[in-house]
Amino acid sequence: MGDLPRLVATDLDGTLVRQDRSLSARTAGVLAQIAARGTVVVLVTGRPVRWLSQVYGQLHEPVPAVCANGAVVYDPEADQILRADPLAPELLAEVTRRLRAEVPGAVFAVEVEDGRELRHDAEWPVLWEAGDPSIRALATPEEVASVPAVKLLVRAGRRDPDVFVQVVAAALGGLAEATHSSHSGLIEISAAGVTKAAGLAWFCEQHGIEPADVVAFGDMPNDVPMLTWAGRAVAVANAHPAVREIADDVTLSNDEDGVAAYLEKLFDLP
Repeated sequence: MGDLPRLVATDLDGTLVRQDRSLSARTAGVLAQIAARGTVVVLVTGRPVRWLSQVYGQLHEPVPAVCANGAVVYDPEADQILRADPLAPELLAEVTRRLRAEVPGAVFAVEVEDGRELRHDAEWPVLWEAGDPSIRALATPEEVASVPAVKLLVRAGRRDPDVFVQVVAAALGGLAEATHSSHSGLIEISAAGVTKAAGLAWFCEQHGIEPADVVAFGDMPNDVPMLTWAGRAVAVANAHPAVREIADDVTLSNDEDGVAAYLEKLFDLP
């Protein structure tokens, strides 16, 4: 990438956002400066749409987002879903059937209504979202496959996520995509071919932007497809080894405003 990028794509949790879920004033200011210069900024995240307001409230202006690991492309100004690529109910039924057979104690949740609502098995651990009206327990295990879902989540207690994702992927046999972005053993499943790279590529195609014109930031295995696709891949210092291995550059950690520090140098910001 010889010239400045036309688009900056960044993951949120563990990359742009600090461990306390805050976005620093420095980071918000840098993103605003490069956007004012005409560079497109896109958030590319595993988060559902309903979790984006926490970040938008800390930015100077809302920016487009690729959510649910590429399954949803969202325009915050119009509050509009530009594209959605969900798992169909019949696919959900087969995926959950296979995983219940292969993984003892597996429990599931689904992101539905384009990621505006979550439905979960009765045994699913609901932590800080307890009491949120957009979160509802399923009446029966079969209801997990009753409507299309932009993401299926599976847990089976605390497990090594790098090991567990391989178990899940083997059970799926290419039927769907399995990845992870946490350290607790939570596995995220999307329709086959749906990744952060695919969602971002669709957005870039709509705007006439080539991969070579994109710089992307990430920290976890679900970022690897996007980082591989982008013209320049940057890992934060706290990134998973799989991300550091394929990155072109490494910046400071998320708690040290690594994305902002890198962009300040790249764009020669004051």
